[in-house]
Amino acid sequence: MKKILLLSCLFIISHVSAQRGGMWLPSLLEGINGNEMESLGMKMELSDIYDINNSSLKDAVVQFGFGCTGEFVSDEGLLFTNHHCGLGEIQDHSTIENNYIEDGYWAKNKSEELKNDNLSVTLIVKIEDVSSKILDGVSKQLAQSEYKKAIRKNIDKVRSETQMEPWQTIEIRPFYEGNQYILFIKETFQDVRLVGAPPSTIAEFGSDTDNWTWPRHSGDFALFRVYADKNNRPAKYSKDNVPYKPKHFLPVSKGGVSKGDFTMVLGFPATTNEYLTADAIEQKVHIINPLAVNIREDAIKILDYEMHQDPNLKIKYISSFNSITNDWKKMVGETQGIDNTEAIAKRRKIEAKYIAEVKKKGLKQYANLISDMNKIHKENEKYLIGRHAFLQSMFFTNSQFEFLYGIVNFEKMMLHENEENIKNSKDGLVHGAKYFYKNYDKRIGRLITEKSLKNYIKYTPKEFLPKYFEGVNVDETLEKMFKESKLHSYEDFKQLMSGSSTEIISSLRKDPVYAAFRSAFDVFFSTILAETRKNNDKLIALKKEYIKSLPIVFPNERFSPDANRTLRVAYGQVQGYAPIPVFSYEPFSYLKEAIRKYVPNDHEFGLPKKLLDIYKAKGYGEYADESGKMPICFLASNHTTQGNSGSPVVDANGNLIGINFDRVWEGTMSDIQYSPDLCRNISVDMRYVLFIIDKYADAQNIMKELTIVNPKK
Repeated sequence: MKKILLLSCLFIISHVSAQRGGMWLPSLLEGINGNEMESLGMKMELSDIYDINNSSLKDAVVQFGFGCTGEFVSDEGLLFTNHHCGLGEIQDHSTIENNYIEDGYWAKNKSEELKNDNLSVTLIVKIEDVSSKILDGVSKQLAQSEYKKAIRKNIDKVRSETQMEPWQTIEIRPFYEGNQYILFIKETFQDVRLVGAPPSTIAEFGSDTDNWTWPRHSGDFALFRVYADKNNRPAKYSKDNVPYKPKHFLPVSKGGVSKGDFTMVLGFPATTNEYLTADAIEQKVHIINPLAVNIREDAIKILDYEMHQDPNLKIKYISSFNSITNDWKKMVGETQGIDNTEAIAKRRKIEAKYIAEVKKKGLKQYANLISDMNKIHKENEKYLIGRHAFLQSMFFTNSQFEFLYGIVNFEKMMLHENEENIKNSKDGLVHGAKYFYKNYDKRIGRLITEKSLKNYIKYTPKEFLPKYFEGVNVDETLEKMFKESKLHSYEDFKQLMSGSSTEIISSLRKDPVYAAFRSAFDVFFSTILAETRKNNDKLIALKKEYIKSLPIVFPNERFSPDANRTLRVAYGQVQGYAPIPVFSYEPFSYLKEAIRKYVPNDHEFGLPKKLLDIYKAKGYGEYADESGKMPICFLASNHTTQGNSGSPVVDANGNLIGINFDRVWEGTMSDIQYSPDLCRNISVDMRYVLFIIDKYADAQNIMKELTIVNPKK
């Protein structure tokens, strides 16, 4: 137990001379992190960030949906997040007659706030390091299957012994590849209503052209409200619910930011891989990324053209399109960033130094860790290619096939579950299908599926190509799929799902769309996924030892845990950057720059007339900076990733100064290697948010609810 606790401390308390990024648990900031934050300008106490007994910043931050973050800004459950995080909900409420994507939406009172059936937010109540309990009695000499079983047994024991309220849940997550285990007690609220959103011309200004770039001029924010029962506890939607009273909400600053100001981001970052070997990085950026980029480009071309021919199609596909393009451009930037910063060569130097130190210190047990990991990465390469050929062509870029993923799992369930469970699952699928078919167009589906099938056949290694696709004529297959299938309308789908389990299974297996997807899914699941899981188990065991060795081999360094969708803190300062030595960017963008980019009626660079009129009149009110310009966005050196969309950016005193929404393109490699010189997060300035709510939307009901401060004065 003493060894385990010592290991946990080694990851946190160590010497560091300059900010190096990292996404840290808010409950474990004592030591070097706290000292560094203070040196960067933080004026809060660490207990202001995380305190189990008193309200703190952690009580104001929520996981928004599954993939974003939000923050409370009033004592009535009002929260901010990104517009792109709430776009699915805005899309669901939009019609041609009431197009909230194009026109924006502002509830004038609580009765006009819009219900969202499939949206929830999650709060963290408590964070506890339970490593000693989870690893107690678990020997690393155990076979991987036995090791996992022992860990699961200890996790179950800790769960059963943890005291919590009936409406709360427990999550226990591994950190540092299982060297550390953290327990989270959570509360999830299912009644979340849309309050306000600017039009897409403000929220998504610059669209795909400007995405992942700097300078940005997007007012990427939206407002929602969380409702609870009369006891302030989580509850499903009810007209009797009342606004949730958070333990803490963030004052909103209109004081603005200056170069060098302390900044801190709190949120739920999704995934980083900062402990990959150089060989693994090379495999990712030079083999996997190009494959994914090529497949996504085909879907992007189709959707981009079709959405601009028909406004109704834009309403249907805008959320899907944004998801496809976002990751596409990120992967392009990530590859370029890795190459431009010579990150692979630098990682090889670190690995050479590691091997030399291991030899020097006589740590023979660590001598072959890097070479053993590289061997598995090479063996796993063909399976990775097959995996991404399936996921990119038959899942991420094809909404119909993505929908079928759940149907396949339901078919498997029908073979062994009882009738009551089957009925409940079927009812849930049929209900959820309404949302899929609301945003599905058969003609667009055919165009996308043609590319999906061709790309799947093109990129899948021949040994993993199902017999169904051997020598297939794609045109003939498409004709059958879109003529005979019952999967192109909600009414046909309901008919397909009617009858007994035996009848449903028979109908599904005869359906040509389902048959094509199922054949690819079966090979993916039984062969590709099975092998990658085996290889990943071996890699995790090796990587666990490697990460465990790092503070021993390099005792004067610190090592942050990879992101895993748990609550984290990242901190830095407002800073510009220089992507090339002869050129540098300032960390601020302004409305006058957006006006220069403005193109009338353009789908990327259009602006609403009212905003143009306000600009001409210079009607910025109190939100202009000291030079009279209207700020829009700013840069800072906080280490962020996907999942941090919507995260609050707070100042030295915990006031909300911005809403994080993006990173600079040259720094997207921060998921693999953070660079203090290049990696910058992009946030919409709260002065612009307040300006849009106040002067553009005239949403005075919202303004009155906010606690607005001006710490600069």
